[in-house]
Amino acid sequence: MTTTASPPGQPGLQPVIRTSIAGASVADLARTHGTPLYVYDAEMIRRRCRDLAAWDTVRFAQKACSNLAVLALMRSEGVVVDAVSTGEIHRALAAGYAPHAAPGGGGGLPPVHPIVYTADIFDRESLEAVAKLGIHVNCGSADMIEQLAERVPGAGITLRVNPGFGHGHSQKTNTGGEGSKHGIWHEEIPDVLRRAEWAGLAVTGLHMHIGSGADLVHLAEVAGSLERVALEIGRSLTTISAGGGLPVPYKPGEVHADLSGYFTLWDAVRKRLEDRFGHRLRLEIEPGRYLTAESGFVITEVRAVKKQGARKYLLVDAGFNTLARPVLYGSYHPMSLCPADPRAPATGAEEVAVGGPLCESGDIFTQTDGGFVSTRALPAAHVGDLLVIEIAGAYGFVMASNYNSKPLPAEVLVDGGVARLVRRRQTPEDLVRGETV
Repeated sequence: MTTTASPPGQPGLQPVIRTSIAGASVADLARTHGTPLYVYDAEMIRRRCRDLAAWDTVRFAQKACSNLAVLALMRSEGVVVDAVSTGEIHRALAAGYAPHAAPGGGGGLPPVHPIVYTADIFDRESLEAVAKLGIHVNCGSADMIEQLAERVPGAGITLRVNPGFGHGHSQKTNTGGEGSKHGIWHEEIPDVLRRAEWAGLAVTGLHMHIGSGADLVHLAEVAGSLERVALEIGRSLTTISAGGGLPVPYKPGEVHADLSGYFTLWDAVRKRLEDRFGHRLRLEIEPGRYLTAESGFVITEVRAVKKQGARKYLLVDAGFNTLARPVLYGSYHPMSLCPADPRAPATGAEEVAVGGPLCESGDIFTQTDGGFVSTRALPAAHVGDLLVIEIAGAYGFVMASNYNSKPLPAEVLVDGGVARLVRRRQTPEDLVRGETV
């Protein structure tokens, strides 16, 4: 990989010229697997998993990136998973996770559940799955309690509590407060505990999550709220979860959060509760984007360069059907260029807007929240060059669609410089499979 120099004070600036990903040639990846293409760096995933080794349990919110090869890599790192649907339960099982907690937790800790089903409702399929497989449930609505008790009498459950406030990189990713549908409202806990007791279920876990991409200042507020609710629940608790939402640096100048200080804060909460309850508590964290965002790249080919008045556009073969975050949230993703001719001299940067092929005006990768088109400084590009959209490993492929009848892209995992196809590209036949005329 070659890079341009980072401006002073911006050591995290992504390269604008990129020729490799995790030791694999960008051009070779595109030539072998076509574009658009998702590529994941296995070593980056391992690194982010190990960043959180201080926690008793790291539970991956697999909705961020649910490819089976990624899940299997998580499992090899000792990471367990959260599932929000029957399909995600099936994915976890296919990746080698057991449905049941192994006996004994080690060091006096309670057993860890390999898979936890977290949702605000049971649809009929998910209730059948958790009952049949014995999967632990994190209840986000009180009505789930009686529904589970009918199928699994005497089960232990976790409560997902809405603390009354939330935060996130977008209002659409804020999962706390009155504007969020998620979790059991904190003032309803006494009534919910009575309902659980009447139903014969034990509340063994407590979970709070206020939003995806929140900063640590807001995430730290959860600790105090969780501690207060834990004292209401009492000694039946064996596990507390800090939820997820760990921030990831996307923009130049942004840095990684102080994870050591964050763990210390939560460990102190755990210890105070242990002193109060008289037994050990398992301390979980539930990251999604933190574990996979930086590992992911979208390789897409420049197919047209055009001017619309004073603004220059690069149009590529990936669209919001490939990566939806910019159109949904106005999200920023670093971008770099891989020239089709590696011998071509690097040229100065120019401001361009980057868009896709879809029949939608919102199909723009360089847009701000609200849908306003912006530009990005990139080297002069030509048709046939490859554009790499970076930090795309979370809420990327999992939110892709067949809009405009576009096939889903392939996915590749690169480990030690060796690229492995982990999902084949959809074909036109795949698009209409299951339909009739």
